[in-house]
Amino acid sequence: MAGLSPVTDPRAFLTDLFQRAVAAADPMRVVAAHLPQRPKGRLVVIGAGKASARMAEAVEAHFGPCKGLVITRYGYARPCKGIEIVEAAHPVPDAAGLAATRRLLDLVAGLGPDDLVIALISGGGSALLCAPADGLTLDDKMAVNRALLASGAPIGQMNVVRKHLSRVKGGQLAAACHPARLLTLLISDVPGDDPGQIASGPTVGETGTPADARAILDRFGIDVPPAVRVALAGPSSVVAPDDQRLTGAETRIIAAPSQSLAVAAEVAAAAGCEVRMLGDALEGEARELGAAQARYALSLQAQVAASGRPLLLLSGGECTVTRRGDGVGGPNAEFVLAAALTLDGSPGLHVLACDTDGVDGAAEVAGAFADPATLTEARRLGLDPEDSLARNDAHTFFANVEGQIVTGPTLTNVNDFRAILILPSR
Repeated sequence: MAGLSPVTDPRAFLTDLFQRAVAAADPMRVVAAHLPQRPKGRLVVIGAGKASARMAEAVEAHFGPCKGLVITRYGYARPCKGIEIVEAAHPVPDAAGLAATRRLLDLVAGLGPDDLVIALISGGGSALLCAPADGLTLDDKMAVNRALLASGAPIGQMNVVRKHLSRVKGGQLAAACHPARLLTLLISDVPGDDPGQIASGPTVGETGTPADARAILDRFGIDVPPAVRVALAGPSSVVAPDDQRLTGAETRIIAAPSQSLAVAAEVAAAAGCEVRMLGDALEGEARELGAAQARYALSLQAQVAASGRPLLLLSGGECTVTRRGDGVGGPNAEFVLAAALTLDGSPGLHVLACDTDGVDGAAEVAGAFADPATLTEARRLGLDPEDSLARNDAHTFFANVEGQIVTGPTLTNVNDFRAILILPSR
């Protein structure tokens, strides 16, 4: 598989690898192989997530116009002939998502055992599927989401809380589809590809408890509205894995981070790189992981110089950012800035990190790139990279040094893509 040279234009090379990884998870490539025959009864297509509209487009390319409704992020809609596409807010829910979720639940009510529901679920569905638990309002849900996103809690911990504050997550959407058969097609954006964590598992049974959710809020010092504490003090409506309403439910992961990273690795190897995979499910503070991977890259420079062959470090997963300042940032840009500070202009080292959905944090920027000249350019412009990192202002920093990677909506989501390229010294 031919690709760009890593030596002549490192930024173009790493950007190409990222784009190849994204393309490998394009729903138009991966959905059709998992679609069954049309049922005897009705076929209803539902879904939520940043990739859901593109997934719906792929379903109609296979079946023709279908009845259904999917909810995607603003700007991520695709043309469908029968399936209605509704856009709503992410990462904090809004009234559009609330109304669309209500209509989606109405759509699956009253189905029978000869009917088939195809649920198209991808990352972002936690915010887009919005149905507050009894006693909670949309404002409560918005406040919880903002607090969770600023807390630095891992995505799996966030989702435990979200499930117990919802009437649709934690298997409840599957229960609403019963007694119809249910096929859920998942594009994974979570470390470990746990179906129960993707979009907070709306069609997957849940074993966690409200007590688990309360413990997470306490562990991370997350301040929530009083109504949330009241809701978590009572019983939850999540559905247990052995619930009879889930017996007709099948779940398939059709695209995952490991598959996209493997494609990037293949392209890099064909271009002459040695490739080391550091893992597809790495979590933790973005700045800490960026610094750690940069230190590892520095330790390999002598080996690369001796071999004369470029070395590429690849990883995926989902980093978090604990808000410390008032800047504009995201985990991928923060990873790159922390790495650049650790590398400190060391020759031959180039870093790129992007979110495969095209949105790093809440900014319309996929991520960032840094090379040995980045810090020199920043200081020439009067920028303080250490201060930018301290204030969580990595996106502003990279905008000023022209290091941003902007893709627009990618229409898929298989989590973060991180690459460090080590070139032999000349």
